[in-house]
Amino acid sequence: MKLGILVNEGPYTHQASDTAYQFTKAALEKGHEIFRVFFYHDGVNNGTRLTVPPQDDRNLQQAWSELAEKHNLDLVVCIAAAQRRGILDEGEAKRHGKDASNIAPGFRISGLGQLVESGIVADRLVVFGD
Repeated sequence: MKLGILVNEGPYTHQASDTAYQFTKAALEKGHEIFRVFFYHDGVNNGTRLTVPPQDDRNLQQAWSELAEKHNLDLVVCIAAAQRRGILDEGEAKRHGKDASNIAPGFRISGLGQLVESGIVADRLVVFGD
C-alpha cells in the first residue's frame, strides 16, 4: 500500500509526532511505500536542525532524518507554517535577508501542493494530530 503521512504537531508538545514516526517506521518495515511525509502547522518543528533534546530523551528530528536517509523518504515542511516558526532553508533565508538556515538534513521546504499531491497519489493519507 502507498501511504501519505501528515504530521500536524510538534515533536515535544504532543504524542502525534512520536506516533507518526513509529507508524512510518513500522509501515516501511512491513513493506509499505511511503509516498511523502508532510509536516504542517506545529509539525514543521520536526524539521529544525537546531533541536537539542536532553541526552536521555529521544531526538525526533534526528530520527526522521535517519529514517529518510535509510528509506529515501520525501520529508516536506510546509513553507508558510515553517516561515511563521522561523524554519528556513538556504534559499528562503537568503530571500528574506536572514543570515542562516536551520532546516534539518533530509527535510525540504515546499508548498501545500505537495500535501494535495499526497492525497491524490497515495492509497491512504494518514493524519497525526489536529
